[in-house]
Formats: sequence, C-alpha cells, structure tokens
Amino acid sequence: MPTQRPVGSFGSRLGLVSIAVGVSLGLGVGCTCTGSDQASVDAGATQPLASVSAASPTTSAAPATNAASIGPRQGSVLSRGVGEEALYVADEDHGVLRRVPLPLSPGGAGTAVEMPGPPAQVVTLPGRVLVTIRDPGLLVEFRAEPSAALVEVSRVKLPADAWGLAVTADQSLALVTSAWTHKVSAVDLRSHEVRWTVDVAREPRGIALRKDGQSAYISHLTGAGLTRLDELGGSTPTIRRVELPASPLRTPVGRALNAALGYAITLSPDESLLYAPRHALGALGEIAWFGAATVDVLVTGADKGLAPLHRDHTTLVRAEGEGPAPELQIPGTSLAVFTQPRAVVYRRSADTLLVAGEGDDRLVEVDALAVDPTLSVVATYDVGSERDPALGIANRGGAPAGVVLSEDEATAFVFCGATYDLVAIPLAPRAPRGAFSNEKAPAPTFVRVADDPIGGDAAIGRRLFYNATDRLMSGGLGCAGCHPEGRDDGHVWHEAKFNTEDGTNVNFVGTAENVPETDRTRGVPRRTPMLAGRVSSPGPYGWVGESPDLVSRLRGGFGLHRWGGVPKHEPQNLDARALRIATFVRAGLKPPPREKRTLDAVEQRGKEVFMNDAVQCARCHVPGTEYTDRSVYPLPKLARRPDFDELKTGELRVPSLLYLEGRAPFLHDGSAANLDELVAKNNDRMGKTNQLSKEDRDALAAFLRTL
Repeated sequence: MPTQRPVGSFGSRLGLVSIAVGVSLGLGVGCTCTGSDQASVDAGATQPLASVSAASPTTSAAPATNAASIGPRQGSVLSRGVGEEALYVADEDHGVLRRVPLPLSPGGAGTAVEMPGPPAQVVTLPGRVLVTIRDPGLLVEFRAEPSAALVEVSRVKLPADAWGLAVTADQSLALVTSAWTHKVSAVDLRSHEVRWTVDVAREPRGIALRKDGQSAYISHLTGAGLTRLDELGGSTPTIRRVELPASPLRTPVGRALNAALGYAITLSPDESLLYAPRHALGALGEIAWFGAATVDVLVTGADKGLAPLHRDHTTLVRAEGEGPAPELQIPGTSLAVFTQPRAVVYRRSADTLLVAGEGDDRLVEVDALAVDPTLSVVATYDVGSERDPALGIANRGGAPAGVVLSEDEATAFVFCGATYDLVAIPLAPRAPRGAFSNEKAPAPTFVRVADDPIGGDAAIGRRLFYNATDRLMSGGLGCAGCHPEGRDDGHVWHEAKFNTEDGTNVNFVGTAENVPETDRTRGVPRRTPMLAGRVSSPGPYGWVGESPDLVSRLRGGFGLHRWGGVPKHEPQNLDARALRIATFVRAGLKPPPREKRTLDAVEQRGKEVFMNDAVQCARCHVPGTEYTDRSVYPLPKLARRPDFDELKTGELRVPSLLYLEGRAPFLHDGSAANLDELVAKNNDRMGKTNQLSKEDRDALAAFLRTL
C-alpha cells in the first residue's frame, strides 16, 4: 500500500505558501483501500415493517439530555443514533426509515418504519428522530428509545419536496430545504409549527448551521452560489447570496464557472471555513470535457473563497500545516479524484474531509487544510465491489449517497443508493505528528438492507444510470452527473466537433476553453433537458429530433459525453446498456411533486390564452402528449450568445413543457432567465404572443408554472 500523505492540525496557523509552477506535478494519493477481501454480509429477506404508534404532539417536549454538548445536527440520508448503537437510513426508494443495529452483522438489516412519503434526510437527537418527507412535504418527528419501536410524535406540513435538514444546538429549531419548490423553512420544535418560509434560488439542498443557531448556509444542486440566512430565530430571516467561485485554480482566465451537484456542505470545527464538494463545469484539465470535481472552500468571516482565481502564470497555493507539503498539480491535468459528490463529513481527529463519490463508488479522504482539498488526497477507499464482468457496474456498494463516522472516527458508515447496501469502512489510522499509519486497514463489511424495489432490467439500469466508471457509456461521468435525480444541472453545454488522439468527433464540453485551441471552435449551445416524468413518449428525442427513440438517443449520448470517441466495442454492448437505462428512467425516476389544486383566476386566464387558436401555443405544445407534438420546426434563429458558435439552422424539436417552473434557464441556449422573460421576449418566434397585453403575458407565464 502506498504511503499516506501527512496533513496538518487544524490548530496550526493557517498561512498561504506559494508553490512555483515548475514543481513536481504528481498528485499525491495516499492509499487505495480496495474491497477485494471484504467481509460480505447479506441481510437476506426483507424485514417486516415495524409498527408505529401514534402520540399526541404535546408529549414531545425537547429532552433535556445534554442538548448543547452535541452541537448543531446536520441531516443526511444516514445518521448514527444518539445514545444507542444504531444507524438510521432514510430509504427514499422503499419509502421507509430504517433502524439498523451496530455493529453491522449477518442478518442485521434491522427494522423498517413506513413513512407517509419518500424520506430524504434524517437527524438523530437524544430521545428523538426527525425525518424530511419529499411528497407530501413534511417534517416528521419520532420518539426513539433504544429498546422500543419508534413512536410518531408530530407531522409538520412544509412546501413540497422537503429535503435537507439541520437542527440547532439547543434543539429548538429545525431548518428544512424544499428542493423543487426552492424554499427554506424554519420549524419550531417545541410548538411543531412553521415559524417562517422564504423563497431562495433554485434547488436548495444541503444546510450548514452555525453553533449559535442564528446563521446558516444553503447549497444548491445547480449554480455556484450559496445562500446565507441570518437572524434565524426571528419572524423572517435576512437572505443573502454568497458567491463561491467553482474550482478557481482551474478556471479559464477571465471566466466564472458554473457548478452542479451541490448536495452537501459542511463547516470546519471552528466554523471559520465552509466546504462545498461539487462539479466545476468547464474547469481546465487533461481531457476534462465536463470540467473537474472540486471541494471549494469559503472563508466564513468574509464570505469569500479561500483560493484565488486562476490567472496567467499564477502559482498554486496551499494552507501551511505540519510536515512537508504534498505534491501538487497545476491546471491542465486530470483532477477527477471523485465523481458526482453526494455527501461529505469532517473527520476532526485528522482534519480531513471524507467525500462520497456517487459516480465512481468511492470514498475519498482529502486534506481539509488545503486551499483546494482535491489537490491533496490523503486516502481513497473503494466502496463498490463485485463488479459485473460485462457491464462494469458494482453489484455491491453502488452509488454511495450518505456517510457518517463512528464515535471514535475510526470507521465510516456509507449507505449506497443503487444497491441498498450499508458498508462499514475502516479508515486509515492516524499516527503521531499528523501522519497516517502505513498499516493495512481491515476489509469493509457489507449489509444489504433491501433488494431493488423495481427489480429486473430497471434495477440494472439504475446502477448504470449512476455509474461513471464504464468507458463505453461516457468519459467518466454518469447519467446522474448531468441529470441529478433525473432532473437537470441547469447548464448550457457546448456541442463541438474537434480533433483528439483518436480522430475527429462531436463531444459535449463545459466551456469553449475545454476545446483544443487548434480547432478554433466553440460549439453550439445545448441546454441539459430534464428526464424525470418527461420520457414516456416513443420519440423522437434530441434537440433537433435526431434520435427516433429513447434507446437510440442514449446510444448517441454515449458518444457525446466524453473526450474523443467511444472505445472499440460490439454494437450489442451499447444496446445492453441503453435498453436497461431506458427502462429505469421510465420506471424508476420520480417526477418532482406537483400540487393538486384548482387554478386561481390568473392561472385560469393564462390557460385560456394558451389554448387560444390565435396564440397557437397548444398547436405544437399539445396537452395530451406531455405538452409537445415532438415535431421539428424551422424557427427564426436567436442571436448568437457569446462564447458559442452560431447554429446553422433554426430547426428545433418541440420540447415538453412539463415541470417548467423549476427548470430555469430556458430555451436551447439558456438565454431566457425565467418564464416571464421567455414570454415577454418571444416576439412571435414561437406562437403569436406580440398581440397579448402585459396582463395576458403574465397570466400565460403563471399558467406555465402550474404544468
């Protein structure tokens, strides 16, 4: 096993050390811990659901058990019980909350409590457990005793798609993000009432709550910015956007990069730094077609990024700590140390971060003191195992979705969302003076808590959808990398034709700077489409209807989403993958929640405008077929956007209008920031809207938000 790299103590004075560009360029990867000799445990048959008792909300006064000592509690799909040896799993696909005893052992799948809807995150407190429910939006509280069944105490109604969860140190207030409806709510845990709800940017997800309970940061699944909320204890918080540049050391000069997959964030123990694992779309790197994985660091005192923006001839910098600095890499090298980050946890005993990579079935430990932690890898732990010899996907430990540490921080527990395994991973022990032991860690332990709820080809398709390691499907990015949860990353990609070592190919790249300079092309704009709830039609698919059906579109996508061409293969190998993914995206992806209600007067007026023959919206966007006739029409070309090439023609396939409200920006080039702008600036390009009054245009936009 290679030697692990030393890292400094967080108590060290944080300084910046310039490292000349001419230094050695190897990226120091401390250790690679494989699961080749793992202790595999299968839990066997699904356990019966545990009974849930009802109780009056008045019985749930916050327990006085050393509340302040545990600090703020941050939600995740996985949480370790407080005062009990158990793990709690918010199993969304099975619609249950699982309680699994520790240590993990054969047959130890524990019990499962059916939820009123798909659960997203769980927080454990002394004597109680809180769970967010996506649809309907709820916060559910249970009384928890180690030797007794969970007892439901309360349900608090929240905006739909309730997802992220955090609780203040005094256990009096819970914050909840509602992803699709872009809301953040505060719930009073004594009265079980919503104290306030505010509107924020698209797809709020992770929550990092300060110890004083008065401030919090919110991450977003799309976009590079964070949201900061202050005065949480009041009737209405103050809201502020915080800019956090994505992978600034690898950003093209003069650019600000888009980011995606901001599922989770976490604070350092002293709250001076905040860490945001995500993808930097368009970051520079060797064959970095989509960009690079990153952990961006925010200095919370100033709400500014720690790393400087990349400029011509800039040096790399690193936080100064104990022991020698690790080897570094300059922009231009391959930097995907993990793929599709889904969860993060701070390991205080080592001042490191553990990041769960959904796409590469990996847990990666990085130096929390580094200006760019992805440039200072301490250790990697392979979670996925028993790989399919034909498809390359993990049959155990697939798509890590949550991670939590044991009390002594010697073990990481990981829940895997594609195979429904719980995995106990022994972590590299820390030796004196900040180094890590060279001792080989014991093998991971696997417990399968359930079988895939849909089974068959769809179950295989699920694992393929999240997987980023199969070279036939893509160049290192799974379907979920651009279509998280079947939604979209909000990014406008560059579809460009350029030369690589294996010939001339058409590929998607994150920015024009990802294309080799010698090709002098910037690519045409292609906005990521949403999949969930919008792929039931036989076809055609593609922005210009170039694929007659979904399977052929997936096959084409295998060639687009990479650097260069698809490796040599037999045609049936692509079909085997595409057919199973198509089955999964139709049967397994869950559409966003939609409120079932009567249209108000303005929305009803908008519907009348939409259906009016003179306006012509419904002529192409046919309500009975996902609001599209799927035909290709010649449209007037939009003005060329900077950094893109001009489209040769204005021909485009009519897209579905379902779930528009949560999918900004709009149009194939992302040039309309919102629906009001889309309608106002249409200029009879699509339908006849110029004759509409402002009131009718506003009403039309209001109706479109209800679809």
